[in-house]
Amino acid sequence: MELKLGDKLEMKKPHPCGNKVFTLLRIGMDFKIRCEACGHEIMAPRKKIEKNIKKVLR
Repeated sequence: MELKLGDKLEMKKPHPCGNKVFTLLRIGMDFKIRCEACGHEIMAPRKKIEKNIKKVLR
């Protein structure tokens, strides 16, 4: 999957605040993403994030 820092990711499942769009902050073995609505930052394994991506908004 071709991802770059700053990409907006639309996920399959929403964040508890109700938003589905996240910004990609860090790429590596783990991804760090930030919720666009509430600003909460999440670090999760690359496989889990890639599996949950619906589409990439550039």
